[in-house]
Amino acid sequence: MIAVDPSSFDHRTVDAGGVRIHCVEAGTGPAVLFVHGFPESWYSWRHQLPALAGAGYRAIAIDVRGYGRSSAPTAVDAYRMVCHVGDNVGVLDALGIDRAVVVGHDWGAPIAWNSALLRPDRFVAVAGLSVPFAPRTPTRPTDAFRAMGGDEEFYISYFQEPGRAEAEIEPDVRTWLAGFYYSASGDAPPMVPGTGSMATIPHGGRMLDRFHLPADGAMPAWLDEDDLGFYAGEFERTGFAGALHRYRNVDRDWEDLAFTSGRPIDVPSFFLGGSKDGPTIWGAAAIKRFERTLPNLRGMRILDGCGHWVQQERPAETNEALLGFLADLTW
Repeated sequence: MIAVDPSSFDHRTVDAGGVRIHCVEAGTGPAVLFVHGFPESWYSWRHQLPALAGAGYRAIAIDVRGYGRSSAPTAVDAYRMVCHVGDNVGVLDALGIDRAVVVGHDWGAPIAWNSALLRPDRFVAVAGLSVPFAPRTPTRPTDAFRAMGGDEEFYISYFQEPGRAEAEIEPDVRTWLAGFYYSASGDAPPMVPGTGSMATIPHGGRMLDRFHLPADGAMPAWLDEDDLGFYAGEFERTGFAGALHRYRNVDRDWEDLAFTSGRPIDVPSFFLGGSKDGPTIWGAAAIKRFERTLPNLRGMRILDGCGHWVQQERPAETNEALLGFLADLTW
């Protein structure tokens, strides 16, 4: 993988409606806003920024609130979904952009889906990576996650108590991130039957006890030691509270967005996932409902053998898919 220098892009920090958001830009033309997930950074889009810039787009990747150089409010409820959608709108306002396509990965995907759902006047198309659009259901999310854990604790349930996951992660950020990234990638070996999954945690246990690390100790080519060092440096500086607070708002989101029940996303949409990715697999039922929930779906692609980090594991294929989707749009 060709090394990407973070300083080769244009960096700026904008006031997005009273929240400081760090933006990284490349290129000029129609705007495409990239929203990362957990536990990531604008840097997750390092391969997409130059590809889109070279194709005639203004590519903008943000540090989501709670991450990197962006604001990190202390209140848990400052990370509810409507706040993230507001940040995306605020970024467009600050940059003088009327309309943009929004692209999100992992938690960034629900942020992108909801940006298009709530503000189709500003977000004229949407692409979600790894996490399919799943409309609000009658079941409170924490109840659903409790059931998903079975005899263990689903990881989102594990993340709910402030300070608990932070105490596991922050003593050795680099090792935890290495295990998390590798274990959710297409390179990780399958879990041995009967030994559990990284998506669940034994009661009283730790998530990292389920992680894999490469047998030879070397990170895969798509995430080398410099890449890992960049991510680790960001979280060693900021801590994980802001990132984890996103998970701690799932019930608030369910209440806030009650008025969207049954509402489809009408703007042009696209989904990209990996065949070995947990959320893509768990989201199979949501994908089957795309005909109803995404009536303007322009395409869907599942990358065989790919894990969760699609735009990093398979940058060339991701870029090809996104550019194909963008080229089909009327701006």
